[in-house]
Amino acid sequence: MFGKLYLIATPIGNLGDITYRAVEILKKVDIIAAEDTRHSLKLLNYLDISKPMISYHRHNEDTKTETLINLLKEGKNIGLIPDAGTPGISDHGEEVVKQAIEIIPIPGACALINALIASGLNTKEFAFYGFLPLEKKLRNEKMEDIQKQKKTIIFYEAPHRLEKTLAELLDRFGNIEIVIAKELTKIHESFIRGRIEDILPTLKDVKGEYIILLEMHSKTEKQIEVETLNQMTLEEQYKYYENQGMNKKDIIKRIAKNNKVPKDEIYKKFI
Repeated sequence: MFGKLYLIATPIGNLGDITYRAVEILKKVDIIAAEDTRHSLKLLNYLDISKPMISYHRHNEDTKTETLINLLKEGKNIGLIPDAGTPGISDHGEEVVKQAIEIIPIPGACALINALIASGLNTKEFAFYGFLPLEKKLRNEKMEDIQKQKKTIIFYEAPHRLEKTLAELLDRFGNIEIVIAKELTKIHESFIRGRIEDILPTLKDVKGEYIILLEMHSKTEKQIEVETLNQMTLEEQYKYYENQGMNKKDIIKRIAKNNKVPKDEIYKKFI
């Protein structure tokens, strides 16, 4: 008889957010598959629970999934827990779920949902992108996909990349309204709301975990500008930027980007 795989949500900061049901299941299972056994031990000690643990995370899913499936085949009940939040949401868990027979979700904290409901943005339709890819081509594809959406967009960002990502959003979408959620349920929990150009100068000592939210329900200032410029000749576009006080080098870069042509091609035309 197959054992049961319990997908157990854990607190995203405040340990008091663990549910009664999650505690009951953690006491009942035979084994706990933890993203980081050292981190999870703190939670288990807080709950006064002692169980055999196995390390199971993104980087060993390929090798450890078979181990977990074999344990389930032996009739062992397994509780799968992440460091924080809900298993499978920008986290490990997908692979073993694909192969397990009986899967039981134990709901609880989820950072993206808490950020959304407190953001003040549209909650009827939203798209979650996890962490955006770092590889340039894949990242560009994701950004283009986001630009097509007409709903609330949510994604996670690391502190050391926050300012760079906001600058990228400003360049692509214009000075749009965004919401940044920081350190949810923790001591320094905060929400920053406003336009990107107003937020960027205020970011100091950027630490912690961040969630960025924005609405793509209508055309942005940037989209409107690009669409208008695309109806102009290259000469008219050059004059448009020149009237804004931009120098020749920056004008050529901007025209090349808007028209998706090599800079050299635009350079030869105007030099």
